[in-house]
Amino acid sequence: MDTPLHEAFDHGKRISPKLPEGKKNFLIDIDGTICEDIPNEEPERMATAAIFEGALEICNGWYNEGHIITFFTSRTEEHRAVTAEWLDRHGFRYHAILFGKPRGGNYHWIDNHIVRATRYDGKFTQLVEREGRIEVFEE
Repeated sequence: MDTPLHEAFDHGKRISPKLPEGKKNFLIDIDGTICEDIPNEEPERMATAAIFEGALEICNGWYNEGHIITFFTSRTEEHRAVTAEWLDRHGFRYHAILFGKPRGGNYHWIDNHIVRATRYDGKFTQLVEREGRIEVFEE
């Protein structure tokens, strides 16, 4: 299932394409988020990582709703085969895998597009909206 991007323009000039209204681009971490946390220094464990309860159903549900699912991991490109095989064996549906996410956490993403972040804290369930504090650029 592919979600078509729509051409976008600003002041008559083409800009990066946009998703249709209501569709999301999910960037989902692997280690410590959909399965047990396995460091790159122990790649032999990647093939047998235990999947977290609810991760498959929630991620595949988003895929089936037409959202874009991209796994974004600190694993390196040399881990591509074992990672794709693990995702496929467990039945994850996805559009892409991005390797080389910076390690260490405390991510702060700055972008010209809308960015929403959800910290995984041990339970994969449906997302709900809540109000909270965010950091923004000074005016």
